Amino acid sequence: MKALFVAGTDTGAGKTVVTGCLARYLSESGRNVITQKWIQTGCDSSLASDIRAHLKLMGRNINDVREYLPHLAPYVFRAAASPHFAAEKEDKVIDVNRIVKSFKFLSGRFDFVIVEGIGGTLVPFNRKRLVIDIVRDLDLPVLVVAGNRLGAINHTLLTVESLTSRKIKVLGIVFNNLERENRDILEDNPEIISELTGKRVFGVLPQQGKVLPQQGSYEKLYKKFVPIGKAISEAL
Repeated sequence: MKALFVAGTDTGAGKTVVTGCLARYLSESGRNVITQKWIQTGCDSSLASDIRAHLKLMGRNINDVREYLPHLAPYVFRAAASPHFAAEKEDKVIDVNRIVKSFKFLSGRFDFVIVEGIGGTLVPFNRKRLVIDIVRDLDLPVLVVAGNRLGAINHTLLTVESLTSRKIKVLGIVFNNLERENRDILEDNPEIISELTGKRVFGVLPQQGKVLPQQGSYEKLYKKFVPIGKAISEAL
C-alpha cells in the first residue's frame, strides 16, 4: 500500500495533526514520505496552510519540498468555505484530472503519500461530486480521525457508513480528544464505536486545543502519537 487518505468526522477533528505525525513516524521508520492536500480553503498563501503544518510536525521546512510545491496542494482558495463554493467565489472550476495527476506524480517519486482530506467525508468539490468520489476512484484506503467528544458516536458512525457504502476500505480510526468532557464519555466513545463499526481503533490523542501546539510541544505530542503510528504502520 503506497498511499492513505486521512478523513475527518468533521472540520477541526484533528486530521492535520494526525497526518503530520503519521508522516513523521513513517519517515523515521525508513520510508520516503510526502503529504498532500488536494484542496485547501481559507488560505491567503499559495502554500496550503495544512501542508505548512505537516512540515512543522515532520521537522521539515519548505526547502525540503520546494520542487514538489505545485503538486502538494493543487488547489488553494482564499474563502473559508466548502471547496465547491470557495472555487465558485474565485470563478474557478476544480478539475479532477489535475488532482489525480498531482497525486500520481508524487506517488511515482515517494514511497508513501498521505493525503489529508477536507472537512468531513461528504464534502462537494463541485455541484455534482464529492471529494470521496476521488478517493474511491483512486482506490485509496482511509484512516478516519474522529473528534472525541459528546456527539462523536453519531458523527463517526455516519463517516464510516459513508465510506463503506461506497466500498472504500476503512483502515481504522484515531480519536482526538477535543474538549475536556466527562472522562467516562471520552473513554466509552472509542469502545462503542469500534463495537458498532467493527473497525480497529488505533489509539486516542490527548487534547491539544483548537490550534496546533506550539513548537516546544511538538515532541510531547509526537511521543503520544508513536504507539498510534506503530499500530497504523503495521496495518498498512
